[in-house]
Amino acid sequence: MENMVKTTVQPNKQQLLNRLKRIEGQVRGVHQMVENDRYCVDILHQVSAIQSAMNKVSLALLEDHTHHCVSKAIKENKGEEAINELMDVMKTMTK
Repeated sequence: MENMVKTTVQPNKQQLLNRLKRIEGQVRGVHQMVENDRYCVDILHQVSAIQSAMNKVSLALLEDHTHHCVSKAIKENKGEEAINELMDVMKTMTK
């Protein structure tokens, strides 16, 4: 059996896309800072801000997934599989 790609409609899609666009800009800014030999601590502050922003995106996706996909799976008696998948992704996120 071929791997099936799961899809879903993101309830906060535009908000997530806007956040990711801002993060993309921050990453380009860090790239320029490195190219321009900016002070290491200033670059690290920006990297920290990017990591924080990515954590917020991850948590928003995790919340949406839990409230929609996992909740739906539980109602369809597929909760164990959905919970296992959720725990696997949480383990990956906290490495």
